[in-house]
Amino acid sequence: MAAISPTSIGNSIRQREKLFLFLSNRLGVLGFVLVAMFFISALCAPWLATHDPNQLDIPARLSGPSADHWLGADQLGRDTYSRILYGGRVALKVAAIGVTASLVIGLVLGMIAGYGPRWLDNALLLVFDTIRSFPTIVLALAAVSLLGPSLNLVLSIVIITSIPGYARLARTSTLALKNTEFILAERAIGARARRVLFLHVMPNIIGPLLILAAMDVPVVVTIEAGLSFLGLGVLPPTASWGTILNEGYLVIRTSPWPVIAGGIPLVLTTLGFTLLGETLRDIFDPRLRGNR
Repeated sequence: MAAISPTSIGNSIRQREKLFLFLSNRLGVLGFVLVAMFFISALCAPWLATHDPNQLDIPARLSGPSADHWLGADQLGRDTYSRILYGGRVALKVAAIGVTASLVIGLVLGMIAGYGPRWLDNALLLVFDTIRSFPTIVLALAAVSLLGPSLNLVLSIVIITSIPGYARLARTSTLALKNTEFILAERAIGARARRVLFLHVMPNIIGPLLILAAMDVPVVVTIEAGLSFLGLGVLPPTASWGTILNEGYLVIRTSPWPVIAGGIPLVLTTLGFTLLGETLRDIFDPRLRGNR
């Protein structure tokens, strides 16, 4: 029988400790439940929806919750509950693609900036600061005036404006590791920069970036909903939380249900990812956990 190394035992103990800390944090568990509900409702929308999101039911227009329309119907008689579920699919798509692409690109550029020569670091920092100087909505307005509104445009704006945050964090972490003993030893034996970055630097800096990504998901979802609310993102009749709020706002004096139904998932999604991200940050950063 193979002997169990002390390192494996130590890793197992640390993992169990982190799991216990997470399960003992009620807000973290609540955040996880809300995040799970978001994913399940978005992925299973075709099976959970009671109606086609674009099906018209004129007699039921602007009606309140009922046995046929659980969250009421909008001004065209479309089922609000079904549109909320399909709007979650749009939010999930934008968040998944936008955050993943921003994380990967920002990680690579940040490691290059921190590990590369000084002139390259300064050039990339200038690019990052230039992008961050543009407010997201202003950049969206400029892009829409040139290209027209679309979901792909929303994704592009989200990715471009999110890259600098990940890149700066990756750069700072890479600079902290650049002159450590194990990195200097790798360089001394002739390891290439690519090997050093992807085999030694990246595993040591990816944790904080993943936590930042979890906390950025509600930001991305809110950006998509805000742009769609302004008519700069997803266009009708495609169901989106932003378009549902926009259409509901126009008839809020007649029926408040579209606005209420469109706002609740935004609030719960933002709350869930924020609580989950903060809990993970506290667990994986002992300094923060010790101060609480």
